Amino acid sequence: MRVKTIKKLAKISDQTVLLRSDFNVPIEHGIIKDDFKIRKALPTLNYLVNIGAKVVILTHLGRPEPGKDKRDLSTRPIAVRLSKYLKKTIKHLDVCHGFAVDTVVNKMKPGQIILLENIRFEPGELKNSKRLAKNLASIAKYYVNDAFAVSHRSHASIAAIKNYIPSFAGFIVAEEIKHLRRILQPKKPLISVIGGVKLATKMPLIRRLSRLSHRVLVGGALANDFLAAHGLEIGKSVSSKKSIALAKRIHNKKIILPLDVVVSSREKKWRVRVVSVNKVNKNDYIFDIGPGTIKLYSKFIKQAKTILWNGPLGMFEDSHYKHGTLALAQVIAARSTGKAFGVVGGGETIVALQATKMLEYVDFVSTGGGAMLSFLTGAKMPGLEGLYVK
Repeated sequence: MRVKTIKKLAKISDQTVLLRSDFNVPIEHGIIKDDFKIRKALPTLNYLVNIGAKVVILTHLGRPEPGKDKRDLSTRPIAVRLSKYLKKTIKHLDVCHGFAVDTVVNKMKPGQIILLENIRFEPGELKNSKRLAKNLASIAKYYVNDAFAVSHRSHASIAAIKNYIPSFAGFIVAEEIKHLRRILQPKKPLISVIGGVKLATKMPLIRRLSRLSHRVLVGGALANDFLAAHGLEIGKSVSSKKSIALAKRIHNKKIILPLDVVVSSREKKWRVRVVSVNKVNKNDYIFDIGPGTIKLYSKFIKQAKTILWNGPLGMFEDSHYKHGTLALAQVIAARSTGKAFGVVGGGETIVALQATKMLEYVDFVSTGGGAMLSFLTGAKMPGLEGLYVK
């Protein structure tokens, strides 16, 4: 099935478009630390501006808590960064809907852009409120969803809003669907690299990929659960009884586990050591995959025609334990764009890939974390419903 993209809106000069973006970027003391998602959204914004639309942008930022200071979660810094990239002033409003928004929108000229305040400041957003959705829909004549990363959520600005206004997909959403479908119908062999922490979250993906893939290479805390499920000692490493029980339910020879790991322990004065997976002590913490595992996993990746990577393979944010994740990131990037079709997704995964300075070599970098997992496992995607061509 194809999606209705904004290319269907070629003749809407002087019309208002409500663009739901995903500018959920890390901001510290008003400074944006990583603007990857903002840069990804520029093609959609430029297209709408070039066809003369009046663009009203709506996004979420973080997870505001009731009663807490919300100033650090204001979208104002995003307006400043967008102004820099688009080389035009982006007006920021301190609200999401109502008289103040209507007044500004009514005075907009073709090609102008305004950015509304954090939609999650509105209590009805997470409740998929019909009332909020109607209020948002009243702002514009058309709605465009370019926020794939939250399209697995039943939120007012993602799901309910499409019941009240003609809706279309932005370029990000269209590309995500196009490229992720190539994972579901891969050129074989497909090699999947899965890391991260929460096995319960990744379990549906691992089950599906174990059917589609030639091999599923597991790392991170997920590997701890599988190693423990096989009766191996994992010391004090990140894991849980529930996760180990889940790992015991999967019996598939396609799932490949580490041969060796990088460990450390308080008793050894946190000295970093490489040990075989059957030599881990009770007081050890597993923080990374070892060189033998890197070599084995690289061998599989170099055979791939399609590659999927989601989740770091260790505690890569610590320089002592970054080698496994970064080494495989380089191999995946080197194999992509030509020899294999490579897809990488997940916030931390992208950060790791960026650290190698090889992000541009990967065929497609997904903006979705949970949304990517939901799409690949066939779960409901409320944000995509109604966007497909019938």
